[in-house]
Amino acid sequence: MNIEQYIQELETLVNVDCGTQTVSGVAKVAGIMTLLWQKEGWHTANVDLGPQVGPGVLVTNKPQAKRFDVLLVGHLDTVFPEGTVAERPMSRDETRLYGPGVSDMKSGLLNMLWAIRRLDDADKQRLSIAIAMNPDEETGSVRSHEWIGELAKRSQVVLVCEAARADGSLVKARKGMAGYQLTFNGVAAHAGNDPEKGRSAITALANSVLAINALGDTQQGTTLNVGVIHGGSAGNVVADKAIAEIDLRFWENEEYDRVHHQLETLCARGFLAGVTTTLRQTTHKPAMAGNEDTEALLRLVEKAGFAEGILVTWQAVGGGSDANHTAALGIPTLDGFGPIGAGFHSAAEYLEIGSIEPRIRLLCRVLSML
Repeated sequence: MNIEQYIQELETLVNVDCGTQTVSGVAKVAGIMTLLWQKEGWHTANVDLGPQVGPGVLVTNKPQAKRFDVLLVGHLDTVFPEGTVAERPMSRDETRLYGPGVSDMKSGLLNMLWAIRRLDDADKQRLSIAIAMNPDEETGSVRSHEWIGELAKRSQVVLVCEAARADGSLVKARKGMAGYQLTFNGVAAHAGNDPEKGRSAITALANSVLAINALGDTQQGTTLNVGVIHGGSAGNVVADKAIAEIDLRFWENEEYDRVHHQLETLCARGFLAGVTTTLRQTTHKPAMAGNEDTEALLRLVEKAGFAEGILVTWQAVGGGSDANHTAALGIPTLDGFGPIGAGFHSAAEYLEIGSIEPRIRLLCRVLSML
């Protein structure tokens, strides 16, 4: 393959500010990908998912198909705010590429394209292939998960092309996650003259933290993190309002049910007399767990790796992706079909140049064996 052409195409994607909230940037990336697919002669369609996010893009070789042999999934957005590209556009050294979203997951978008470019015409005629690129994965796919879910229900298998792990492993399982916001409403008072008349929202919040942490279960891999707190107005005022944001992670969806119920019970009971606590769920992604059909797909990928001379290993990881949603529907789903990378969501993000071509071959081989 022409690796320099790949890197040039990647640069056009990385050098666009396209955090989820930068709708115009996401739309620009969608436009670039649409043109690349149209040059290959594939059918493309923009998908309106509301004004809060950029468009999704659906690509297919058989637009009239009711069923797909495979759904490839990637996302157009990153976590980075406007101005990031000006600070650190895509750069390279002898072995790595750097830049916002270079591995999470602009390169995954290109790997889907290049795997199809490499695929035999006979396989393209034989298979019904759909590619879904959504605009809001980094904020939980709130606007797009139903769209992707409907496509997944029409598909035999789903391959998500997030980056492979730093050791080259693909992803067979992902923790589920849920986000919550707790709002504490108390009574304000002068901290010097009338402290007894106040009901401190901050004290209630402090009481809640240890109680919430205690809902975790290390044996089950269930964790809760109170990651953001804010409240109060001045040091001499008993605070009447405070807010906490919580992140919940779990391997088993039953654990989500348990913790969610206990959170509701705790908040209904309250953490300090005179202070009300309101619980609001902000996000939810079910755990990515496999079934017998997933195991069969996993074996097929390993055979494809053997045929290409690529050792295929697997990881179960704590971070979520769109694979969580499709796996929860019972559709065999595997993840990590992009090139090898790491440092996601940080300025240290990188992509291993030497992994690009082998991972395209692997994905292409998997497609040919479906």
